[in-house]
Parts: sequence; structure tokens; C-alpha cells
Amino acid sequence: MSDDNRSNEENNSRKPGEFKVPPRTWLVWIVIIGGIIVLMLLRDKMDSQGEILSQFRFQQIVESNQVASAIISYNAQNPFLTEISGKYFKDGQTDNTNSDNLVQFRAKTRLTTKLEEKLLTLKQFEVREPNTMLLNVLWNLLPFLLLATVVWFFFVRQIKMAGKGAMSFGKSKARLLAKERNKTTFKDVAGIDEAIDEVTELVDFLKDPKKFQRLGGRIPKGILMVGPPGTGKTLLAKAIAGEADAAFFSISGSDFVEMFVGVGASRVRDMFEQARKSTPCLIFIDEIDAVGRSRGHGLGGGNDEREQTLNALLVEMDGFDTQEGIIIIAATNRPDVLDPALLRPGRFDRQLTVNLPDVRGREAILKVHAKNVKLSPSVDLSVIARGTPGYSGAELANLLNEAALLAASTNKKAVGMEELEEARDKVRWGRERRSLAMTDEDKKFTAWHEAGHALVNVLLQHTHPLHKVTIIPRGQSLGSTMSLPKTDVLNRRRMEMLDIIAVMMAGRIAEEVVSGDISTGASGDIQQASNLARAMVTQFGMSDRIGMVQYGDDGEFVFLGREMTRTKAYSEHTAHEIDIEVKRIIDEAYLIAKDLLTMHRDKLELIATSLLEHETLDGHQVEEIVRTGKFTPPPPTSPVDPPQGAPAGTTLPEIPNKQVPPTLPGLGAPAGVTA
Repeated sequence: MSDDNRSNEENNSRKPGEFKVPPRTWLVWIVIIGGIIVLMLLRDKMDSQGEILSQFRFQQIVESNQVASAIISYNAQNPFLTEISGKYFKDGQTDNTNSDNLVQFRAKTRLTTKLEEKLLTLKQFEVREPNTMLLNVLWNLLPFLLLATVVWFFFVRQIKMAGKGAMSFGKSKARLLAKERNKTTFKDVAGIDEAIDEVTELVDFLKDPKKFQRLGGRIPKGILMVGPPGTGKTLLAKAIAGEADAAFFSISGSDFVEMFVGVGASRVRDMFEQARKSTPCLIFIDEIDAVGRSRGHGLGGGNDEREQTLNALLVEMDGFDTQEGIIIIAATNRPDVLDPALLRPGRFDRQLTVNLPDVRGREAILKVHAKNVKLSPSVDLSVIARGTPGYSGAELANLLNEAALLAASTNKKAVGMEELEEARDKVRWGRERRSLAMTDEDKKFTAWHEAGHALVNVLLQHTHPLHKVTIIPRGQSLGSTMSLPKTDVLNRRRMEMLDIIAVMMAGRIAEEVVSGDISTGASGDIQQASNLARAMVTQFGMSDRIGMVQYGDDGEFVFLGREMTRTKAYSEHTAHEIDIEVKRIIDEAYLIAKDLLTMHRDKLELIATSLLEHETLDGHQVEEIVRTGKFTPPPPTSPVDPPQGAPAGTTLPEIPNKQVPPTLPGLGAPAGVTA
């Protein structure tokens, strides 16, 4: 095992927030601190040897001829301050040379000319010339030594300790995932059963390669996991690492990019070199589109750093020196920008699509994440699953977390359906903004607007069941009308599209019918309706006048490795025809909604009045108003109703005047929310 892998394992075994200092660093600091203490003690001991004499006392000893021997050391920096050290007779008996009679002394005195001449005439005094050459050399070298010390400490030492210096830029940043630290298995992954079946073959091959090689089969060299954000691609890779009894290297696509040219390609080669030492093994590259985008169209030219990294990756995956036993798993949510050479068989043999979960998958994901959440016995996760179409696994996990936080903030002992529904709306559309200061006039316009959406949604035949309508500001909208499908929507039909556009128009019409005035609150509805109508004409061929020809743009974005410019593939006359057809669709949907609201104006005003009083109405209450023309206020503590309409087995009376719009081209609608 290489030093990098060993250091990675040490880092993985470290607790979160724990900083482990290398043993050599501790040893160096102990030696430095101990050396300073020893030098200070030796200095004090040396300084304490001998009696320190003042200048007056020293002159007395000299006058009384008590000096036995002494050395005069001139101070080169301060000639007026001279150090004299030696021995003198303690009792004044110059003939007594016993050690008890001799006392060592040190004196720093200012030699006058007279005193200096006298000392030099005495045979007891000896002159020691200072070694100025050595001092000068040290004085001249001191700045360079100081600079070298600083460079060593801040650069060389940090490079050796951190391993991130110029000599190690080309080292791979792939982390070896220890099996004992990874507790994720296939049991923790739900909602993507087909993807799990695909990657299970990799785990089986690593455990028993002969099973697949017996008939001449070859395990795929690479698997590319493609899917929207939050669908569980990285989680699936962790589960593969937890299930496979093999080395697992994980790295992000951005880890190959560095400020120096050639570093990315060097890291790719080093990563595969480490992997060859641990075969069979798995390499997981997250967000591979960071280095795998198409070549030849970038602004950096042929010497682009990203292209060099991609070329190195292509060669290592399937080149002349390719070896078996290394399986690469990559994940991305942008497969359209990847280089074709990267996607061919032999490199990424399979493209594994990880789609958004269906209703059964959402229920399974909720059950997995609900293991750590205390739920009330009355909670039915299947109801929440049916009420969350289009939610990814990450959004479902966030939904349960938000519900737990809401329940904890209200001091509840368990998470109930009320918290789950509020968390669902918060995750998708934002938090309620009850503190927003709205005037009574704004509230009336908002109530009429949302009442128009709700009424037309209930009256039209091909719309999804109304879930609830509210005038409580949430996110960027002042009110919301939410409809949820009974089942997962896999396809859209033309009649359904027309009804959706009519519902979008109903808010603006309701304001005008009741008040005789309009507001800017319908700007979002107009934008959505225009996009729907234009897309159904130009992309889905749902217009008899334009025909089944696609006139939309290519859908590629500039600077993403594809075309640098866009070209319009149709004439100005065709563009004019498209505009006329889009306007016709919107105008006819507008007339349908206006006729319905004019015909049922009394029910429109009743829905708006109820909204002003209660702020939120669910789909059952709006349907009751449409059927009976009356509104029954909900009890103070009513349970949360299922989000998809009436409970199972309940048959509602037929809603009068259920409208069927004329045949018009249509388009799939977005989420069932109309602001």
C-alpha cells in the first residue's frame, strides 16, 4: 500500500473534528523546548561562577595588589566597556596560594588611559584579543540563515507534512474507502430497484469472477449513472462499496483540476497506478462532467488543461496498456455534454439511468428514511408518497427532516400527518410568510385570483384533482392553488393541456369579473401559459395549422462543449405562423375559462369569501361549494385529508356542468401549482 493510501486510512479512522499531529512533530517540539531550557540553565550557571565586582571594588583590589591572575577581554562593539576575569587573594596574603584563599571574579569596567597603562604593566594581567573575524562572518551570514530558516519552515516543512507541495501536485486525490467505516448497503437504497439489479452484477463479479468468465463473458469496464440531482447516484455507489469485498476508490471530477498545467493528467495516471496495485477494485468518479465534456469546442484551444485530463482518462480506461480488474463507476446529471469517446463501449459499456422514483419507490424511500424519525401511529406514508409526485430521494429525506423539526418546535412527541403535509409544501414551494404585510385590497384580489384557479380546476374534466387552495403567502407567491395527480404522470394529452392553460388564465379573469380591474399577480400564469402553448406548437406537433414539425431550438447551451452559436431552422413566415397559433390557443382557453367563471360567479364569490375567512380550503371543500353552493366550515381540530382527493372507496356526487373543452393542441404541464 502506498503512503498516500496509508495516510487516507489514518484520516478515515480519525474522529470528526479531531486533529492528529504527526509523532515526528511532537518529538521536534520537545527537543526544541528542552534545548532552550538547558541553554538557559547553563547560561545561569556560567554567569553565577565568580564574584561580580563593581568598578570601584575592582580598583581597590588592584591598588592593594591582591590580583593573582586576570585576563583582559576588550569589547569590540563597545571599547569603553571591558570585561576582566580572574582570581584575587581573599585575605590579602599574596604568598598563600591555597584554593580557599583564591576567589574568582568578573568585572566589567570602563578603562581609563591611566588605569589601562597600570594594568598592562602588571605581570598578573594578560590581554586576550577578540576574534572579530568569526563574528564578522556570522554577522554577514545571519540574514541568509534567517531567510533559509523561514523558507524551510513555511514551505519545505509544510510541503513534507501536508503532502500538497509542488512535488506532490500530480498525486491522485482518490480516497480509499475503508470497509469498516462504510455501513451503507443495498438495504439503505430504495426506489431504484432496476439500478440496484444492474450494479449487483459488479458485486457478484468481484466475489466470483469465474461465474461470468465461464461462458466467455466480460464484465463491463465502466458504468455511467445518469439521472437528475438527488435521485441517489452517489448513495448507490456507497452501497456498492459496502457490499463489495474489494478496494473502493472515490474521487470527484473537480479533484483533477488544478492551477498548474498537466496536473490533472498526472493525477489520472497516478489514480490508475494505485488502483492496479489493489485489483480487483472499483473507482467511483462523481460529477464526471467536470472533466469529461466534449473536446474541440472550448475557448482554451488544443492545449486546454481539461482536454489533457480527459485524454489521459480515455487512454487509461481503454488504451494499449489497459489491464483487467478495474471497474469504473461514474455519476453525472449532464450526460448530454460528455465526450462521445468517453461513452463508447469499452470505456463506459453501460449507461444506468437513475430516474425519479414512482409512487411505490417514494413510499419505499420514505420508509428507509423514517427509521430514524419517530412517527405517529396514524401516519400513512403511502398517502404522503401519492402526494409527492416528482420528488427525488433527497427531497423526500428533507421532507421527513423538516417534519421532525416542525414537530419538535411545537413540543410534540411524534411526527404526525399535519407536520408531514406542511413539510411537503415547504420543501416544494417554500415556507409560509404570515408576517407579510398585505392590505385588505391585496387580500381580496388574491382571494379572487386563487378562487378563479380553483373553480375552473374543479369544473374542467381533464384536470388533476384539486388538493388545496390558499391565500397564505408562500415562497415568492401571494397565494397558491395546488392540484395533485391520482397516479404518476407518464404522458400528457392534448385535452389535458388545454384544461391546464384554461386554469392558468382563470386567475386573471376572476379578478376582472368580480372587481372590474386587474393586477400584476397573473404575470407568472401568463408566462407559464405562453411557454406551454409555444412548446406544444413547436415541439410536440399538436397544431393542425403548423403540422408535426419541430421548430424549437436545439436545447443546447452555449459554452457547454457544443455549438458556440444558435441558428433558427425556420423562416420568418413560419415564425409569424407560430405566433398566431400560440395566441389562438391562449385566446380560446381564455374564453373557456371566462365562460365558466361568468356562469358560476356566485360560487366564485363564495370560494373567495371563504378564503378570506379561513385562508386555506382543501379540495373537498371547494368541490362541496361547486356541488351544493354552500360551504361547511371545518371543525377546529380536523385531521389532515389525503392529498389526492376523496378517500379510497368514496364516490362523490357528479359536479354539475363539468366542461369538456374543444380540441386544441396541448402540452405537458409542470407541477400542479398556480400562483
